[in-house]
Amino acid sequence: MIRPQLSADGLAVRFPLGEHVDPLLDELALAYAQDPDAVGRLLAAHAARVVALDFAMCSDDVTDYGRAVRAAEADGTRDALLDECPVAVALDPLLDPDAAITFATRTTRLAARIRHRTAPEGTTRP
Repeated sequence: MIRPQLSADGLAVRFPLGEHVDPLLDELALAYAQDPDAVGRLLAAHAARVVALDFAMCSDDVTDYGRAVRAAEADGTRDALLDECPVAVALDPLLDPDAAITFATRTTRLAARIRHRTAPEGTTRP
């Protein structure tokens, strides 16, 4: 589960995701080592889709439909890459009701601490 923390400056709630990303990168490297041609082609195809999506998002000439198509293409190549990495399933943790309540409580507690410390003197917060 992602454990919320205060940022180093104490002004924001931080969700450390590094522990979830590291295994994904390791799996991708192992997949590449096993079949560099196939994974290399997937990476190149995904890069091309990401560039096309980025252009579509920034261009005033592209329609919403065009943006949606580019996003779907990028999702498709991303999914193909994630299929090469079985650990990716663990990146989207599903929380049971108790874990979700615990997560929300921790996040709220940290946010309240920040609000309390950053509130100007003499002001009250709702």
